[in-house]
Parts: sequence; C-alpha cells; structure tokens
Amino acid sequence: MSEQATTDLVITNATLYDGSGQPATCQDLAIQGDKIQAIGQLKHLRPTQTLDAAGLALAPGFIDVHTHDDIEVIRHPQMLNKLSQGVTTVIVGNCGISASPVAVQQQLPDPLNLLGKAGEFRFPSLRDYIQAVEQARPAVNVAALVGHTALRAQFMDRLDRAATAEEIQQMAALLQAALAEGAKGLSTGLAYHSAVHAPAEEVEALAALLPDFQALYTTHLRTEFDGILGALDEAFAVGKRHNVRVVISHLKCAGKANWGRSKEVLAHVEKARKHQHIGCDCYPYHASSSTLDLAQVTDDFDIMITWSETCPEMAGMTLAQIAATWQTSLREAAIRLQPAGAVYHGMDESDVQTILSFPHSMVGSDGLPCDPSPHPRLWGTFPRVLGHYVRDRRLMPLNLAIHKMTGLSAHEFALSGRGLLKPGYQADLVLFDPKQVGDKATFIDPKQLSEGIHRVWVNGQLSYLNDQQQAQLTANRAGRFLRHQRRPA
Repeated sequence: MSEQATTDLVITNATLYDGSGQPATCQDLAIQGDKIQAIGQLKHLRPTQTLDAAGLALAPGFIDVHTHDDIEVIRHPQMLNKLSQGVTTVIVGNCGISASPVAVQQQLPDPLNLLGKAGEFRFPSLRDYIQAVEQARPAVNVAALVGHTALRAQFMDRLDRAATAEEIQQMAALLQAALAEGAKGLSTGLAYHSAVHAPAEEVEALAALLPDFQALYTTHLRTEFDGILGALDEAFAVGKRHNVRVVISHLKCAGKANWGRSKEVLAHVEKARKHQHIGCDCYPYHASSSTLDLAQVTDDFDIMITWSETCPEMAGMTLAQIAATWQTSLREAAIRLQPAGAVYHGMDESDVQTILSFPHSMVGSDGLPCDPSPHPRLWGTFPRVLGHYVRDRRLMPLNLAIHKMTGLSAHEFALSGRGLLKPGYQADLVLFDPKQVGDKATFIDPKQLSEGIHRVWVNGQLSYLNDQQQAQLTANRAGRFLRHQRRPA
C-alpha cells in the first residue's frame, strides 16, 4: 500500500473481536467504500474521517439467523428494532413460513399469519420478493429460506393431510425455481397444525432438491416436548440421506415435563454430529412466542396473549386471567380468542443457558414484528446475550458469544464475505460498549431500545448512531438481498 493511500474511515483504538472466536486484539480498522480495507497499525493511511473508539469493542455486524422479518423489511425498511441491537443481516423464511413464493390469498393459514395480512403476500416467486426488497431498500441485509408450509398453501385445498404425489411435484417445482433464484434452502415447521400431517416422505421429496444447490435444511422440529429425541432423529435423517447441512431452529426443551433434559438433548446432537453436519440456533429467554396453540394450553406455566383477532382488548393479559374474567376453562378461553398469538413461559432457565453455551449454537431472535405486544426478543436478543449472559452471568467469554452471532452464523448460512473482520470483507460492523451493553425490552414494555450499541455500519454506511443516549437512524439504508452462492470447494 502506497504512502499516499486514502480511505473513507479509520476506526482507531477499538478492541477488535474478529468473529472467529479468537481473543480480541487492539488494532485500527479502515473502511473504503463498502468493504474493510485494512486492519492493523494504519498511520500510513489518509482517512477522510477518523473515529477514536477507545474503550469500545468493534465486531462484525450481528447476523440474526432466525427471523420472521420477511415482510417487515419491506413494511418498515428502517428496521430500527434490528439495527439498534447491532444486527446487520437477517435470515427470513424460518419455521416453514415464508412470504415467498406465495401468491395473494384471501385467508392465510396459521402460522403464515404471523408474517402479515393476506394482502401483503404478493410474491409468487422469489424473484418477485427480491425485487420488492431491493425497491424497499431495507437498512439490513436479507437472505431467504423457502417455507414448506408456504409451499403447501399454494397447492393444497386443506393442510390437515399429507400432500398427494401431484401436489409434491408442484411444490418441488416451485422450490427448485426459488433455489435457482437465490434461496438459502428449505425450512419446515412440522409442529404446526398446517404441517404436522406432512409425513417424512413429503419433506424428503423436497429436501432431495437441496444438494444440487448446496442449500441447507432448517427445521422447527415436529415436537420440542417429550418426543424431542425422535423429532431430532427425523431431522437428522433428512440431512444424512441427502447429504445436506441441517440447522435445528430455536433448540429448546419445551414443557414442564421436559425441563432439565438439555444435556441429554445436546448429547444426542453431538452423537449425530460425528456423522453429518448439524447446527442449531437459540434465543436467550425462557419463554417462547407463536400463535395460540390449543395443544399447548396448560396451567403448568403462564401463557400471555399477545394478540387476538376476535378479542383484541385481551392482548397483554395471561390466558388464566382471561379465563377467570370469562369464568371459563383455559381451553374454552383459548378457543374463544382464536385466531390469536401467545407467549409461553414454558422453558427452564438452566436449559436455556446450557443450550446457549453449546459451542455449535447460533443466536437468533425468532421475533414476531407483527405482534402488538411482541416478545422482548424482537428488540433485545443480542444485547441480552452480551450484557446479561456474558458480562453479568459470565456464561461464556465475549469473544465466543460474538462468534455465535457472526462468524459461526455466516459459515452455517454460507454468507460469503461477511461475519468476520478481514480485509476485503463487507464492512458490516457494530461498535459497542461491553460495560454498558444490555437489553431494556421486557414482557410488559417490549419495544425498548437496547443500551450500549454506539454505531452500526451496513455495507460501509453508517446506519445507526447512539451517542449520549440519543439514538437515531441515519438516512442510509444500505442493506442488500444476499442470494445464495455455492460454498467454495
């Protein structure tokens, strides 16, 4: 590099966590255009701008591998709930539900309604969705999975049965087209009523398309309750038979009877990992959130209603409170509320910590942006890991936590040129204060900005700024759609 070399920005005196899991170093980092230009002692560069980051940590932008932001990145492209956490890339289309390839439908089957209203599903091909994302110019990068339930809804008159051979053939053609257009892979949500009747053979027929594209298979297991080991085996079989990478979505031990089984579950995963590639994601809370499922109605733990189409005034109350108000049973109250959403306080904290600290688990929020009273994970997931679990609970060192949000995630989802601090990589960056970072979102007041995230760059553009507790989005919305590419040989 010549003595007269110039650059757009040099960040000096930061503690660099490069995303690999290695210990931090103190070096300067230069951004030129949309890429990291250089790392090291950079006194020979002539920057247009210099930022002294003494006392702060600089890391790759966080990658939220488990989102339901499919339509949100178009609806609210500013994506404040993600940028304010340091998230620069989201993976959409999880749990078998995706906004594309889906044509407009008058009535959305559960749980596609988690993503939005029927009129918002206007993407009959992935190409249509990509075009809409690019026109919206979201502030974060977007990569997409194709949902199995979304495919079923295009060709089946009802979803409480197995697909016919002809319907599977139609689904396969639509999936293949989406993979060719840049989808990352196939996701399933086999626990949901809209997919639980799909036999393993139906999933296998679709997964058979993945190897040609080096695409992956992600799954919301058929059950996360007592039968979780069998559900894991079903997922492993898909990956092994077709030699594709498997990611278990929001791995957990759900239900009171399942509490304390996390070590057993992880041992089962480790045993399978000796023969095939398996990853998983998780979120740092002992409560889940989804549609109100009659099969999960119980008095073992609190169930908070987040929305109800028939009784919207009940949002924010627990199911038990509603049942008492109506002087009826929990189940009858749940039926009366349908369709509805809920937060289930159905996990044990020790299991959450065990899975979060598992070396192969990534961090994903699984947030639901359409909920009027969303689970706090939508706004707080990543700072909660860094603050509550790393700094306060000392569950793991900071470098490993950042690896779970960056380098590991980029590797699992083949996000080339992202997830690490390396010259030539995209300048997706987050600057934060390890002593202050933390979540503020709660179940009572969930839409709260996190603390300690100072600056976020997306593709080299400063997109979020928080100085002296004055948080603001910049005018830059520099996110891109990230088409899937084959892994290098």
